[in-house]
Amino acid sequence: MKQLFLAVFIFLALFAGAQDPARFKTDVEELAKKEYNFSPEKKLVVFAGSSSIRMWKDLPDYFPEYNVINNGFGGSHFSDLLFYYDELILSRKPDILFIYEGDNDIADAKKPAKVMKQAKELTAKIRKDLPGTRVLFISPKPSLAREKLKEKYLTFNNKLERYCNRKKQVEFINIWTPMCDKSGNILPGLFIEDGLHMNKTGYDIWGETIRGFLIPE
Repeated sequence: MKQLFLAVFIFLALFAGAQDPARFKTDVEELAKKEYNFSPEKKLVVFAGSSSIRMWKDLPDYFPEYNVINNGFGGSHFSDLLFYYDELILSRKPDILFIYEGDNDIADAKKPAKVMKQAKELTAKIRKDLPGTRVLFISPKPSLAREKLKEKYLTFNNKLERYCNRKKQVEFINIWTPMCDKSGNILPGLFIEDGLHMNKTGYDIWGETIRGFLIPE
């Protein structure tokens, strides 16, 4: 059934000029079959999203009080996470779920309103299937490589924040502001050579910001 759905989804995606989710099939299969030796006393936290999550190699080290799964798959859009929702989110049944999508959507010239529609669709699925899960959307980050798209990112972030503020158990993490100075310029020394993906300094900012939402109960 999944294969049939994939074929139909690919046809519709190509017809609409969208991304083909099949490009992540191998990556997602590897993530889905990965086994963990977790402590039953700790809550399960899943991070899902694009390359900023995937490349956070020492992610569990930032939050040792929790069982942490990194389900990032580089280059993904909201549509991809929706397609692989069962494998990357539902199957894990996390207590807390962090989502980082939208960065690649905006860079691929999708309008903020369209991206928000998919974010809402994903939220609805989670709220229906996992009513006890806290959902936290990490805002798309600023980056040197995509600085010309700043206003579009800020527009999307504002829409996402307003949406999260209206929903129960859905929260917004503003990661944009901590990565900028008081004038709104990106802080120096946060990225690797491509100007898009972060180095240790960048991830330290993410870790500190996110930790404020993970205070043990």
